[in-house]
Amino acid sequence: MNKDPFKEYIKQKEPERRDKGYAWHTAIGLQAVDGLKTSKYLIDTAIKNIEGEISIDEAQALLNSYYEEKPKTGMEDRTEEADKVAVRIAKILSEKAFSFTQNEYISIHKKLFLGIYSHAGKIRDYNITKKEWVLDGATVLYGSASELRATLDYDFSEEKKFSYKGLSMDEIIHHLAIFVSRLWQIHIFGEGNTRTTAVFFIKYLRKLGFEVTNDIFAENAWFFRNALVRANYNDLKNGVYETTEFLELFLRNLILDENNELHNRSMHISGKFDELRKADIETQKADIESKLTNIEDGIFVKTKEHILKLYDECGSMEFFGRLNVEQVTGLKSTRASELIKMMLEYDIIKPVQGHGKGKYRFD
Repeated sequence: MNKDPFKEYIKQKEPERRDKGYAWHTAIGLQAVDGLKTSKYLIDTAIKNIEGEISIDEAQALLNSYYEEKPKTGMEDRTEEADKVAVRIAKILSEKAFSFTQNEYISIHKKLFLGIYSHAGKIRDYNITKKEWVLDGATVLYGSASELRATLDYDFSEEKKFSYKGLSMDEIIHHLAIFVSRLWQIHIFGEGNTRTTAVFFIKYLRKLGFEVTNDIFAENAWFFRNALVRANYNDLKNGVYETTEFLELFLRNLILDENNELHNRSMHISGKFDELRKADIETQKADIESKLTNIEDGIFVKTKEHILKLYDECGSMEFFGRLNVEQVTGLKSTRASELIKMMLEYDIIKPVQGHGKGKYRFD
């Protein structure tokens, strides 16, 4: 079996298979927010549903029967939870019905975790903390148990009153990032908040007219959670401020089909992983310098300087184009195109697909 059996389904033009593929791909990928993995049995069952061999209800029944017959394993094995929650998420995402209400949000939690958590669909009555890797072991200040329902009601009330009319897409994405980060920060349930919030948010985005049928949630669920954490954490003494910038990058990929790089290490408050990234960049630059040295004398010194300068400016970018080359080097368009052609010939850069014609990145 391929590593990712759902990729081809979400690329299909046939709407039913594409939508089912998206629902399952997202449902399975979201288990990563709690460090869970689904079974091969679930994946095989999901593919049968996508192919039209069984309905989503039949898939759920098969899964329940599978675990009724399967011997119980240790408490540390949460595969059953991952499988059952995944099929429930796929079912909810396949349904068109949705109401933007507090009760809908709570209902989704109940539907996902009934029989798994004793508190499914119940508002927690105790305060919580959680050590976060991205915060170097610190915790977000979650909603106070005594104020959870009031806070939830307030956030929904404010969002219902908010008008998106006349806003630019950048402003819309910024506002959505603030809304979903505040909703998540309440952490109204004892467990399962991120998965519940993600499912509710996807349904809400659809209500707003966004298609969101790509693989961003499926492949970047852990990034989504860490971005929510960073949007709700301050440590002013050490120069750490809450920011929605990472969440906005995620949403731009989700909503606008952009291809921003989503790296969990870039969000770590210590900055130590940035140093590793810089070291990688310096190593790659040394490789390019070595490559240029070994190229025959047909390349002028000035040309090499242009290439290295371009790398300094664009080496860490997901992609760049001719306009970037012109701006960095000062070359006219014809000469910039010639430089790009030469870098392609010497395998210094390579074309990047999916961003329009004429986009490249350093190899």
